[in-house]
Amino acid sequence: MSVLTRVIEANTILVLASCLTSCSSPVRLLNFSFDVTGRSLNSPASELNPHLSRRYIVFVSDRRGSQDIYLYDATERRLIDVPGLNSLDAIASHPGVSADGKIIVFAASRQGRSDIYLYNRETRQLRNFTENLTAEVRNPTISADGSRVAFESSENGQWDIVVYDRSGKKLDLPKPY
Repeated sequence: MSVLTRVIEANTILVLASCLTSCSSPVRLLNFSFDVTGRSLNSPASELNPHLSRRYIVFVSDRRGSQDIYLYDATERRLIDVPGLNSLDAIASHPGVSADGKIIVFAASRQGRSDIYLYNRETRQLRNFTENLTAEVRNPTISADGSRVAFESSENGQWDIVVYDRSGKKLDLPKPY
């Protein structure tokens, strides 16, 4: 092996080692225990669409026989009570939560109509966010500070992403080039 080949290999190893040590991923494995009673994060029921925002995990589960939204505090390792959230006769899906855990957004299908709902944990109020929108909606998400909600809407005859502030005002997105 020539000296030049050894130098190139040594430099390649240094670059790879540097990248592997400095490009570390923030991903970490969280281990939550299994609870057959359904009072924890993991249960024998179907758990769907988890969304993580800092210390909170919001997800859909059929542990009570219907698709309900659950909020889990990963720091305290307990389910958080959300009174009034799951009172709808609807099929809930795709939940999201603000970073402080105060606002939960989700899609729900009820009597053949899909809507986006917001739940405020402080006031215990559930609000149909898209009540006045004459379109199909799906896949909501909420900003970390809880001030904006984005979701897909078929209002223009195709699936577009729309962004609203929490008061319900549609925000303009920058035009693509």
